[in-house]
Amino acid sequence: MKGLLKGFLLAILAVALLAGCSLEQGPKESEGKKKDEKIKIGLSISTLNNPFFVTLKEGAEEEAKSQGIDITTVDAQNDSAKQVSDIEDLIQRGVDILLVNPTDSAAVAAAIESANNANIPVITVDRSADGGEVIAHIASDNAAGGKMAGEFLAEKLGGKGKVVELEGIPGSSAARERGKGFNEAIAGENGIEVVAKQPADFDRSKGLSVMENILQSKKDIQAVFAHNDEMALGAIEALKAAGLDDVIVVGFDATDDAVKAVEDGKMGATVAQKPELIGQEAVKTAIKVNKEEKVEEFIPVELELIKK
Repeated sequence: MKGLLKGFLLAILAVALLAGCSLEQGPKESEGKKKDEKIKIGLSISTLNNPFFVTLKEGAEEEAKSQGIDITTVDAQNDSAKQVSDIEDLIQRGVDILLVNPTDSAAVAAAIESANNANIPVITVDRSADGGEVIAHIASDNAAGGKMAGEFLAEKLGGKGKVVELEGIPGSSAARERGKGFNEAIAGENGIEVVAKQPADFDRSKGLSVMENILQSKKDIQAVFAHNDEMALGAIEALKAAGLDDVIVVGFDATDDAVKAVEDGKMGATVAQKPELIGQEAVKTAIKVNKEEKVEEFIPVELELIKK
């Protein structure tokens, strides 16, 4: 009887020891698996109809490829509701880091909060978000770029003239900041008047149609500032059709078409961001965040005024 009891106790002790070993080894195996797995990055772009964001996407994907990282890109097609849905889908796919280029800075907040609740770090690119917790924001200084454009036009106009401002998507940080910088730059020029200010949603065809509508009542203008090159190029088409070839047009982004228009003398200037660099920096920052390294809240990318 004593032998049976002793054997029973020894069996219990063995099971306990095995369980202890199993518990001790579990985290190590889990840690090893986590270490060996590739980082999964989700990239939500506002629209791939804009060449600027195509270049940003390509920069991010090229950097991810060079680092051996998986990246999934989704296109919101300038639809804030679709972007929220896209981000929710990326969360369900189990991405480790989210890169978000908001269509609407306010509307995207709910999706960022969903990522926060899932413990997925969020980095915004080019445009900021108005809500949710964001680890870092990577962009050019849009207000400084708007100021650069305003100062260029003020100089070209000699401090006097009538200007049209074509705004980006209402609610986007880029539209707010570029407009703010531009208007601050021309505020001290008492002879410069903004005679019309309308959104054209960063879109070339809308830039054309909005400019056509403005010209129906205001043909006496000397300059146009568009919050991006696509709208500027649309405005140039409208101005040409109206026989206005001496209006100075300034855009923002320095896309290939815009730079060529500047070289050809059709466009006065464009503010150059570096979308490829923004995309690359976003992936590099994502890697640092995944390694729990400290990153800056705002990571600026330099600007440059492109003129003939």
